[in-house]
Amino acid sequence: MFTDSATMLRRNLRHAMRYPSMTASVVAVPIMMLLLFNYVFGGAIGNGIAGAPAGGDYLGYLVPGILLLTIGSASMPVAVAICTDLTEGIVARFRTMAIARASVLTGHVIGNVIQTVVSLVIVLAVAVAMGFRTSAGFGDWLLAAAVLLLLTLGLSWFSAALGQVSKTPEGASNVVLPMTFLLPFLSSAFVPLDSMPAGIRWFAEYQPFTAVIETLRGLLAGTPIGWYGWGAIGWGAGITVLGYFWSKRLFNREPTR
Repeated sequence: MFTDSATMLRRNLRHAMRYPSMTASVVAVPIMMLLLFNYVFGGAIGNGIAGAPAGGDYLGYLVPGILLLTIGSASMPVAVAICTDLTEGIVARFRTMAIARASVLTGHVIGNVIQTVVSLVIVLAVAVAMGFRTSAGFGDWLLAAAVLLLLTLGLSWFSAALGQVSKTPEGASNVVLPMTFLLPFLSSAFVPLDSMPAGIRWFAEYQPFTAVIETLRGLLAGTPIGWYGWGAIGWGAGITVLGYFWSKRLFNREPTR
């Protein structure tokens, strides 16, 4: 199982290096959003955010949400890659070989986690170059990394399932869009929850991305986290378990394509 998964991981990493355009877009979109919201909208929005660090540092408020947007964007390639393997027939060939079935999915997911971590480091480096600073200590950064890694793993497995239920790679990219863009925007990523209408505010407060964003914001800014810390862990673990078992069940069913 470990050897087969390592082989599939190498295969997927080689594909990513051979076709870097999708990986580049994963990094480019969050960086563009970071630049846009900080330099274009930052003055207007930041002045109205009482909870922003340093009394109105919108960049400090913005970075946790952009990191979550990066994870959401990075979940698309794994869905597209798995759907492509299914439609092109390579998975049917893998099924006839003496390899662990789960290794095919595991290789995709772990490969996506590695690429997402690299993307997060690049986006964070750009934020630092723009002036992002934090008083977080080593322990805070360690906890923040653990929360980000848990959500990355969960969304990777969930996207692996979405890739299997999609009929075409184009459809796979579209079905992930709500998780990639809708949830980050309907959260506290860009504006405080108090500024939203009641119905939207209720949804935004209890959806997964807000819990993770507020946890990261508290860890990096040294502010109280409240229930969001447990919410981030619960959502991350729940999405991981759901995505893992859903993906395996779909993959182990009788092939229809």
